[in-house]
Amino acid sequence: MALVPTLVAGGSGRACSATDATGASAREAAAAGRYVALGDSFTAGPLIPHRHGTPIACLRSDHNYPSLVARMLQPASFTDVSCSAATTENMSRAQSVLFGKNIPQLDAVTRDTTLVTLGIGGNDIGYSRIVLTCATLSLASPHGAPCTRYYGSTLDQRISATASKVAAVLHAVHARAPHARVLVVGYPRMLPARTGCWPNVPTASGDIPFLDRFERHLNTMLAEEARRGDAGFVDAYRTAQRHDMCSTDRWVEGILITNPAAPVHPNAKGMQAVADRVLAVLGASRVTGD
Repeated sequence: MALVPTLVAGGSGRACSATDATGASAREAAAAGRYVALGDSFTAGPLIPHRHGTPIACLRSDHNYPSLVARMLQPASFTDVSCSAATTENMSRAQSVLFGKNIPQLDAVTRDTTLVTLGIGGNDIGYSRIVLTCATLSLASPHGAPCTRYYGSTLDQRISATASKVAAVLHAVHARAPHARVLVVGYPRMLPARTGCWPNVPTASGDIPFLDRFERHLNTMLAEEARRGDAGFVDAYRTAQRHDMCSTDRWVEGILITNPAAPVHPNAKGMQAVADRVLAVLGASRVTGD
């Protein structure tokens, strides 16, 4: 399965570099206007210091990539409504969480919004349960491929079924904010391509290529829906090469964490890297400061 393309589709659907006039104008528009961040836990940044916003159980970090992007761009206003465990359904419906509800995330997108980042789709496919299932299966067969046999082609089917949901979210964003630059943010690389690191990351060695292909398929789908939906795509997967859960310089934590972050989620370095990639797409320089 082909990797996600390096070129990023611009708001007009054409391929553009991070340094062309479109990127510069997008940066200027974002800095002068309103930035809204939508997404799930890979956007919210659970357990990365410091938590902010409400409801508390969304576990948004002030060092997640939207906060870092906003710190650099300094837009007139910034709203982050991302929430851990969010699905595409929670873009248009309230999400029940511990001690409260997160608003339908699309409610934050208004006509004067000039920049929207969207990171969604993993929970529709059941990513967290997949990781837990594969970890459990690996205990009995660490050198086999039990997860591959268990799931077969069903994960590809789930990705295909999620595509139309992502498309509907993008359509709703454009309807609410017709002049906004919209970026779909992909998922960072979780595992190496072939060799794992069991038991530090409890995934059977034979399942590593299967799960890596699954994630590439997910990101390819998101890139394609971004292209079809008049949005740009931020390739977080390619950015995180050599920084997966098995790396000594990991940007994504394993089940056994070594840096403050939720297990199997980006840590602060990972969020910094995604923010830098978003800024590069917009034609801005990298994030500075703490």
